[in-house]
Amino acid sequence: MTLGESLHDDLYDEKVDEEAEEKMLEKYKQERLEEMFPDEMDTPRDVAARIRFQKYRGLKSFRTSPWDPKENLPRDYARIFQFQNFINTRKRIFKEIEETEAEGVEVGWYVTLHISDVPVSVVEYFRQGAPLIAFSLLPYEQKMSVLNMVVSRNPGNTEPVKAKEELIFHCGFRRFRASPLFSQHTVADKHKFQRFLTPDAALVVTVFAPITFPPASVLLFQQKSNGMHSLIATGHLLSVDPDRMVIKRVVLSGHPFKIFTKMAVVRYMFFNREDVMWFKPVELRTKWGRRGHIKEPLGTHGHMKCSFDGKLKSQDTVLMNLYKRVFPKWTYDPYVPEPVTWVKSEISSTVSEVDME
Repeated sequence: MTLGESLHDDLYDEKVDEEAEEKMLEKYKQERLEEMFPDEMDTPRDVAARIRFQKYRGLKSFRTSPWDPKENLPRDYARIFQFQNFINTRKRIFKEIEETEAEGVEVGWYVTLHISDVPVSVVEYFRQGAPLIAFSLLPYEQKMSVLNMVVSRNPGNTEPVKAKEELIFHCGFRRFRASPLFSQHTVADKHKFQRFLTPDAALVVTVFAPITFPPASVLLFQQKSNGMHSLIATGHLLSVDPDRMVIKRVVLSGHPFKIFTKMAVVRYMFFNREDVMWFKPVELRTKWGRRGHIKEPLGTHGHMKCSFDGKLKSQDTVLMNLYKRVFPKWTYDPYVPEPVTWVKSEISSTVSEVDME
């Protein structure tokens, strides 16, 4: 190794943020585990399962089982506005605009705009040379509610993005920061929570934000440690609906210990008799398509006798699905830091120059 190569290696290490590397490695591991074992979670040994999962419930069918959208709402829901019929309200407002604003400034006209009562902070924040954007609000657009946006992953960004991470939103004419929930884009009344932003399917992003009427385009950015904004997803505003239910699923797993014709002794799903009795009404399923239920606990170590609709294979896994509704956190922040001008990453340029021989 020459002296030049040694200096080159030293410069390479100086550009690596070890703390950021560790965090990114952990996120990659979590994303990989989620792909291999969706929603699976180990039953805790230090806390009783009936305590750890006391907010969860079993469902006969995720698609058809009833769930009251007004049940156990968080306190933040008392601070938001909800429409009785959002679609009809939007149609009425847009119709009134067409009737009352038939005459106005045409596209291409030069006009002088005078704005009164402008806060001093706006003038201080304004940067010379940057465009000044002015817009008017429609009725209700000054109120807060729950916004749902359909987004698709930007193929140029491959880093894992977890739910509840702070992201920068460009929704219509507004920019803000918030920590969203991700959920599947389906037509059912319940929508399964997604822990990561998936690259192969459109997801719905849910946040507390000011009301905006569609159509409105949506851009999602992630702020890097160096201050640059990285585009991670694009989409559009779907609805303003606090009743849209995002349901988080947790899957507990157990293993057949002794197998009979249509019976089996299952272990490692629970570790005490009381937990087995608590979750006895919840239906069981297996990875190979069998369905069953708990008959009775055996002993005091969490073993349980279970019956199924067919004989189990020894390599099969017994699963129990538990569900709870999750809500977005009130993380809305209208202040968005000015992004740093994009430059070529020094680390990437250094990597391309490394001699791999």
